[in-house]
Amino acid sequence: MTLSKDAAEQIALKAIIWLAGNDDLLPVFMGSTGADETAFREGVGNPEFQASVLDFLMMDDAWVIAFCDNEDIPYDRLIQARAALPSGQQVHWT
Repeated sequence: MTLSKDAAEQIALKAIIWLAGNDDLLPVFMGSTGADETAFREGVGNPEFQASVLDFLMMDDAWVIAFCDNEDIPYDRLIQARAALPSGQQVHWT
């Protein structure tokens, strides 16, 4: 299934809101990306920032499960959303 850019951005925005409310995981994101509070706020509407949040969440299955279960989103929808955002195309090496 291919998601539209709008649908992908909606999922990414949900992920950003979920991450912002997660007191344990938000500092991990901020530390690993170097983003500060201002950059986080300013990045909300930026598709590249949205993609970075999805990339971060997909680093750990537990984070994917926690977010998707909280938002009632199928687990594979995150990778579909990521593919619809900038630089999300699959790389084919052959």
